[in-house]
Amino acid sequence: MTNRRHILLSATAALCAPALLRARTDDPGAAIADLPQLHSLQVKRGDTLVFAAAPRGPGLDRLANIKSCSKSIVALLLGTAIDRGEIPAVTATLGEIAPGLLPGDATPGAADITMEDLVTLRAGLERTSGPNYGAWVSSRNWLADALRRPMVAAPGTRMLYSTGATHILGAALAEATGQSLLSLARDRLGQPLGIEIPPWTRDPQGYYLGGNQMALRPTAMLKIATLMRDGGRFDGDRVLSRDWIAASRVPRARSPWSGLSYGYGWFLSPSGYMLARGYGGQVIAAHPARNLAVAITSDPTRPARSEGYFGDLMRLLDGPVLRLA
Repeated sequence: MTNRRHILLSATAALCAPALLRARTDDPGAAIADLPQLHSLQVKRGDTLVFAAAPRGPGLDRLANIKSCSKSIVALLLGTAIDRGEIPAVTATLGEIAPGLLPGDATPGAADITMEDLVTLRAGLERTSGPNYGAWVSSRNWLADALRRPMVAAPGTRMLYSTGATHILGAALAEATGQSLLSLARDRLGQPLGIEIPPWTRDPQGYYLGGNQMALRPTAMLKIATLMRDGGRFDGDRVLSRDWIAASRVPRARSPWSGLSYGYGWFLSPSGYMLARGYGGQVIAAHPARNLAVAITSDPTRPARSEGYFGDLMRLLDGPVLRLA
C-alpha cells in the first residue's frame, strides 16, 4: 500500500510539475528571486506600471551607475545633433566634424572615420575596452590614445566593442554643438523627460566619458525605455525624431559575443527588443510591438557575460517579462 501510494503521489507530482514550472516562470517576482545579482526590475505596459520591484540594492529612486548603457544615450544625442543640422549626416567624418580632436600622429585613416562608424562600434581602431581599458583610462589623453591605436579592421565593417569609439563620438558631439556632453544630455533628454542627469567622469582634457560611468535613477531609465518604445515621443511630446529611432532599429553590425544585432547604439534582439546594455547587467529595453518598456539594474561590480548572467536576463525578458504584454 505504501509503495502504491508513493507511486501515485509521485505520478501526480510529475503531472503537476510542468504547470508549477510555468506558473513560476510566468511570475517575474519568482524569476528575479533566483537572480541574486539583480537589484531592480520595472516593466511598463502602455501607460501602466505592471511590475516594479527592487529586492536588492539601493532601490528604484536612487542613482545607479548604468555603465555602458551610456553608449546608447550618446547615440540618441547624435540623433538630436543631426536633426538640428549641427552634424550634417551620419556619413560626416571625424575630420569634417572635429578635426581638432585628431592628434598629429593619428592612425592613418582616422580622419575618415564617420559618425556612423563610431555609433555602430565599427570604427576599425583597436579596442580600448576589455583588457585594454585600464591602460586607456590611465593615459594622459584618452582621445589621442584611442586615435593612435592601429586599424585592425576597415572602418564600417566589423563590430569592435570599444568605449574609446563612443568617447570619440561624444567629444565630436561636444565640438560640433559647442556644448559639453553633460549639457547636451540634460537639455535634450533630462529636461524633456524630467530626469536628473548628474555630472560623471571626465577625461584629462575635460570631455565627459562618452561610453561609461553615467548614473541615472532606475525610474529615469524606465522613462528612456518608454521614449524608445514610443518612437521618440514622451507624454505626447516629440523628444527625438521618429526617423532616428527607426534608423536605430536597423541591424548594422553583430556582436561576436552575444550574437545580438546592433543598430545606432542599441542592441536588437530576435524577439523584438531594443536594448541598452551595461556592465554588470544594467539594461534599458523597449519592445514597441508589445508596448513594453523595461528597466533593470544589477550589481555593477560583477560581470554579466552573454553565456552567464546576461543570458539569464535575456531569458527573463523573453519569458516572464514578455508574457506581461
